[in-house]
Amino acid sequence: QVQLVESGGGSVQAGGSLRLSCRVSGYNRWCIGWFRQASGKEREGVATIDGDGGTIYADSVKGRFTISKDNTNNTVYLQMNNLTPEDSAMYYCATSRTLGRCWLVETGYKYWGQGTQVTVSS
Repeated sequence: QVQLVESGGGSVQAGGSLRLSCRVSGYNRWCIGWFRQASGKEREGVATIDGDGGTIYADSVKGRFTISKDNTNNTVYLQMNNLTPEDSAMYYCATSRTLGRCWLVETGYKYWGQGTQVTVSS
């Protein structure tokens, strides 16, 4: 059974940084994505990373967020810099459990973590 566990959320002031972690049990070069859902809004894709390290970012986070992975401990990271109040949301990691190129829409991501809250104050 695939399990994803996020950590690293918290409260920061605008301009600050956070690093989210997502530990994926049984990870085997699958496509991993970070998604977020703000209060009253639909869930949106933030960044993805495939088995070869290829990445995709939403336009709203390009240049500020970096997704990376450590295959030795089955963990995917989301480094978030220069945070703004618009980044406040519940952040989820998910996997399609497929190989190859990833995608930023949530359709096809079958396994999800419980989420970690990020709150950015102005």
